[in-house]
Amino acid sequence: MCGIAGFFGKGSREDITAMSEALRYRGPDAHGEYHDAKRNLWFGHQRLSILDLNSGDQPMESVDGHLTIVFNGEIYNFIQLRTELEQLGHKFKSSHSDTEVVLNAYREWGESAVSKFNGMWAFCIYDKRKEKLFLSRDRFGKKPLYYTSQGSSFVFASELSSLISHSAINPSVSKISLQKYYAYCFIPAPLTIYNNIYKLRAGDNLSVDIKSGKVNVRKYWRYTVSKTPLTSSVDEIAEEMTDILHNAVKRRMIADVPVGVLLSGGIDSSFIAALASDNGSKEIRTFSIGFDDPSFDESVYSDLAASHFNTVHHSRVFDFDQYHDYISSVVAHLDEPMADSSNFPTALLCDETASHIKVALTGDGADELLCGYDPYKAVKYASLYSKLVPGPIHSAIRAMASFLPTSHNNISFDFKVKRTLSGLSYPPEYWGAVWHGALDPAQISKLFGEEIDIEGLYSEAIESWDNCEADNIVDKMSQYYIDLFLQDRILTKSDRMSMMSSLELRSPYLDIDLVNFTRKIPYNLKFNGTTKYILKQAAAKLLPDEIVSRKKKGFGAPVGKWFKSGKLQVPKNVPFLDASYTDKLINEHIQGKVDHRLFLLNTLFLKKL
Repeated sequence: MCGIAGFFGKGSREDITAMSEALRYRGPDAHGEYHDAKRNLWFGHQRLSILDLNSGDQPMESVDGHLTIVFNGEIYNFIQLRTELEQLGHKFKSSHSDTEVVLNAYREWGESAVSKFNGMWAFCIYDKRKEKLFLSRDRFGKKPLYYTSQGSSFVFASELSSLISHSAINPSVSKISLQKYYAYCFIPAPLTIYNNIYKLRAGDNLSVDIKSGKVNVRKYWRYTVSKTPLTSSVDEIAEEMTDILHNAVKRRMIADVPVGVLLSGGIDSSFIAALASDNGSKEIRTFSIGFDDPSFDESVYSDLAASHFNTVHHSRVFDFDQYHDYISSVVAHLDEPMADSSNFPTALLCDETASHIKVALTGDGADELLCGYDPYKAVKYASLYSKLVPGPIHSAIRAMASFLPTSHNNISFDFKVKRTLSGLSYPPEYWGAVWHGALDPAQISKLFGEEIDIEGLYSEAIESWDNCEADNIVDKMSQYYIDLFLQDRILTKSDRMSMMSSLELRSPYLDIDLVNFTRKIPYNLKFNGTTKYILKQAAAKLLPDEIVSRKKKGFGAPVGKWFKSGKLQVPKNVPFLDASYTDKLINEHIQGKVDHRLFLLNTLFLKKL
């Protein structure tokens, strides 16, 4: 994996050097720069060498010298594409670089080349003939890409910390982004924490005319539910899905360095470990994390899966007192605030993994594509409840629920009840966001000391809901998880925490062949009262029943207890936040009156502002 940066317009070598230096940890193996003096255009690249170790350095130019690229990612079908391109007459300098495949694919098919890629990517191509830049981000946003256009300058980078290292960029905190951050626990693309700086959204291409500076963003792909669902039997669908996933795993085992598996002990990662073990490799390494808090610990299941598949297993226990300084570095490192308690164990897990290997497979994407989250269990009853229970009665029920004893255990009963009722205070299109957010709109109004436009606050969730053509609430909920939650929370966490240790993560469940298949699976085979029903039917043939039938625990950390004990503390005087209301929520949590763990976690990750 790599870090990329570049600009044209204002700036100098010192700027590209500073931008690249901010990305060094993403790619510590090699550094490269490119300069076009005519346009004062600079590219910088930090490389984590995974493929074509000897001839894959960047920035890379095409054979004819008309194109230059900086690329971050992996194209898993690059071998097939290279063969096709060679048959069309294209020449290659490298032995097996997927970066050069991207270059020649652009030469042959132009911007539509990205529709042929199976993989993850964020790249920028300088087209000298057309005098333009072409940037693209993969379908789900596995690899990050930030940009800004200010005056005569255009600047891009893999991370905000790199982009704002450019001397011409003077960032200012965006109030609306901060409000959305408390609504979602992440900042939805294309917004960032800063005004006039943007994330290129998943599935988007961007082109910049260098002469005029005009920026044009276009969507080339978006997840949609198929209008022609599969009619095969459950067994047939499960078998075909297993075959496609197995091929996805095989593609992601291709590397010039060893590949392992992050193994939580849940069904998603255990199924990946099963298929990787069946891939002909002599030795599969698996890695897991445990907790000294039993309500968060899953190590018994990861140990079971590792033993079942005879992997070389590495496990590490997360103990706050032992890793206090490490937690502080995670907070300081996160490039843009994104509040997920699993940031901490994920970072530690990736650190342990990176001490042994450079590439690992994950179970990311399965919960979103195949309906794995607990809120699905509430959806059916929530729909009926919202139709039958009048507002005043709902308010009374919510008030009574507030008296439930507060517990800081993982996904505790009171947490689920209070979260569910909070979401039901709003229409269905808001449910996904409110259930996972740090505060509800009324609380956000108090935090910022002003009235909040609810439709504006949740505009991305509403758009996702409205754009889903399905007429059932399960698919509409899935659309939210895929469009927003996956891109800006799950994959952001995986990218930042893995890159912190220079580890590349690969996600077989997000293979485009598998995604196109899951689009056709009827929603009632994804969730029929049982979450991920079809995946469990498929995995049951390979996994121990204890793993297939276990309850979902969720990969988190006991941050509620850490805040209550004072082990974690939030920063003071955060821009735009009402200090007295902030103190009120902090005190309520410490006194055990109300569980404000998500608000406190959100605020903790604002330390860099």
